[in-house]
Amino acid sequence: MEVNILEDTKEKLRAEIKDEDHTLLNALRREIWNDSKVKLAGYNIAHPLTADPVLTVETSSGSPKKALKDAVKRLQKNNETLIKKIKSLKL
Repeated sequence: MEVNILEDTKEKLRAEIKDEDHTLLNALRREIWNDSKVKLAGYNIAHPLTADPVLTVETSSGSPKKALKDAVKRLQKNNETLIKKIKSLKL
């Protein structure tokens, strides 16, 4: 996965996420909203066949880049927990 930073200011981050779609971006957007300092988290895909999604994160205080990194860490932890629970199922 390639991430291109389009805008990086004190309170706003816009990043293009190459070769991804709604699956990852929707989970990421929802997790970013769990940060109380986030005032905007969303993404846009200009055209589903020709464009990569652009994620936007705005914070009222603190770094939007840190909010994104923290959300990724929480998602990773949640996925590890889910994998362990699935592996423990007796099928």
